[in-house]
Amino acid sequence: MKKGQNPVVALLGTLDTKGVEYGFVRERLAGLGVHTLLIDAGIIDEPQVEPDISREEVARAAGRELEELVQAGDRGAAIKVMAEGAASLIGKLHREGRLDGILGLGGSGGTALVTQSMRGLPVGVPKLMVSTMASGDTRPYVGEVDVTMMYSVVDISGINQVSARILANAADAIAGMVTGQALPRSGEKPLIGASMFGVTTPAVEAGRKRLEELGYEVLVFHATGTGGQSMEALIRDGYLTGVFDLTTTELADDLVGGVLSAGPHRLEAAGGKGIPQVVSLGALDMVNFGPKDTVPSSFQERRLVEHNPTVTLMRTTPEECAELGRRLARKLNQAQGPVALFIPLKGVSALSKEGEFFHDPAADEALFHALREEIDRDVVEVHELDTDVNDPAFADAMAQRLHQLYSEWTGDQQEEGVQ
Repeated sequence: MKKGQNPVVALLGTLDTKGVEYGFVRERLAGLGVHTLLIDAGIIDEPQVEPDISREEVARAAGRELEELVQAGDRGAAIKVMAEGAASLIGKLHREGRLDGILGLGGSGGTALVTQSMRGLPVGVPKLMVSTMASGDTRPYVGEVDVTMMYSVVDISGINQVSARILANAADAIAGMVTGQALPRSGEKPLIGASMFGVTTPAVEAGRKRLEELGYEVLVFHATGTGGQSMEALIRDGYLTGVFDLTTTELADDLVGGVLSAGPHRLEAAGGKGIPQVVSLGALDMVNFGPKDTVPSSFQERRLVEHNPTVTLMRTTPEECAELGRRLARKLNQAQGPVALFIPLKGVSALSKEGEFFHDPAADEALFHALREEIDRDVVEVHELDTDVNDPAFADAMAQRLHQLYSEWTGDQQEEGVQ
């Protein structure tokens, strides 16, 4: 929102089934001094309220014509196209400075459609979804960004005493978000992303403290799948200028089928952006599951430990560790910027040190050997330290090297800018 201008909120939804409700919200926002852009992504009946951007425009934004979608008679395919078109339009509007926030209303289908657009917006842009799905598993809708979800209590089907109060609250909430004074980004301290797990906490805390002493601000991400995804998203959006990626355990869950996978693209954003990164093998000795009785039957004879009543850890095998080493090496080899890999020879987590339950020299050596074989040393510098991952000296070495890489990198960036 430019100074002196009224903020603009995009209202995205299916106006053939939710037009009355969107009209109510639009009027509420107008009374609060907030402008709106009403976008129709419906495909069945005529819209119940006149949109600012038609469903035909939404379909064309996805490279299709609405009429052909209707004639095909495949509602699921049509919704997918409309979701793609809406996301394209919303992204364009934001890039052009024509929207300050987005609000959606819907059931399961509407929520999936609208939140796809929300997830495409940068972190910090207000995003509010009023949904019948908000009291369940919201991960598919929220993903790795800051989508706010409000439970609708009753179905979004007409204006009544309950829905009117909920929708009015939603309008008031998004109005507050877009009219609130934005916090200035001082730019005084470079932002560093760090990955942490319970079994690597001492290392990350020590590394964070050292980096803060060196003049950085450190954002710590819990390596629970969504944590890794959030860190990758902030890197892609340009928020982070360096990475202290000590805990890469999410790669193990992605390989073996644990519950905390960050997906196949974890550990790729920093290399793609070319920003400095120091990387280690934190908690690659384990795969995560829920309560012990939820561990797949094929894994029941494996080495398991109940971390707490809701989390069961499984030790990775030598074969799995070797594949993890190959995967990690391939990702780092693609880096477009400075990258250093740190290998803790005496244990990759608190549980794999000598004397601990996951201590397995053969598995660790399989991981280390695969890395040594696959790493392109013309791209990745490798540091092998005779410590475990939580030794303060290990964290300090990583922090110091990141500081050096960052200093050299910023110097190179400034020289290129001058040229």
